[in-house]
Amino acid sequence: MYVLGIDTSNYTTSVCLIDEAGQIVKEERQLLLVEQGERGLQQSAALFQHVQNLPTMIERLGNLTGQLRAVIASTRPRRLEGSYMPVFTTGSGMGRALASTHGVPFFETTHQEGHISAGEGSAGVVPADHFLAVHLSGGTTDLLEVRRLADGYDIAELGTSTDLHAGQFVDRVGVALGLPFPAGPHLEKLARESADEEVTLPSPVDGYNLSLAGPETAAMRLIASGANPADVARAVERCIAKGLEKVLRKAVQELGVKSLLIVGGVAANLYIRERLVYRLEHRAVGAKLYFALPKYSTDNAFGVARLGLQLLP
Repeated sequence: MYVLGIDTSNYTTSVCLIDEAGQIVKEERQLLLVEQGERGLQQSAALFQHVQNLPTMIERLGNLTGQLRAVIASTRPRRLEGSYMPVFTTGSGMGRALASTHGVPFFETTHQEGHISAGEGSAGVVPADHFLAVHLSGGTTDLLEVRRLADGYDIAELGTSTDLHAGQFVDRVGVALGLPFPAGPHLEKLARESADEEVTLPSPVDGYNLSLAGPETAAMRLIASGANPADVARAVERCIAKGLEKVLRKAVQELGVKSLLIVGGVAANLYIRERLVYRLEHRAVGAKLYFALPKYSTDNAFGVARLGLQLLP
């Protein structure tokens, strides 16, 4: 017997089938198509692609007659009043229809809770019911205080981006460097060619918040001046890593919470991961970091499906 999870985000159409032990039986993901040189999709264009992708992906899961126990979909970005994006209506509508057809419960969750659940599912469950999480993606750059609930997570926002999100910062600079969109994996590969650690961008930190518009402007000036593209790419990574280090160190010291879960597409970057581990797991700070596997740092339906399994009676 299986639980089917569905996530239709700004970047990816995802479905995931898990068994009653929480193990993945089958999953499908399809990145949304973005024209070369563009920096994203309008909600209407993204929603249309989800409408095209989702039926084919469900078909590829095979005949599920008599095998489903529940269907769950992310129906909004966060567990906050007024949180809404049209793209999530595709997964919600398909999920409701499938649940009704199979005579099983339909559950709702949020995209953000799905990311945290996927992080726990691939990194190992955080051994605390109260922990800090960082959600880094194209649509969120949030420092979160998380408490475990029976139906998911109670999430309080401590800090966020006051302008650009981390994923937007990476994508805008990446596209300006001539990289495909989404630019994250391509920028990370380019940055490995850098031999100059002196190329820097302004600090993005303001309390628990990050402001990345200034660093983006500085990066664009570097590109216009003919700076080595690899050095610009590494400067972007370093800017994000140093900013996260400062806000997380502040949160650990002020709240006394030392378990940290890092999720979201930008968190797949190995340079950022390694710097955070080196700086925050140092005995002077004493934090313990948990990262989703890179595959489950990007948008996926695995965490959504895990939450559906948790909701079963």
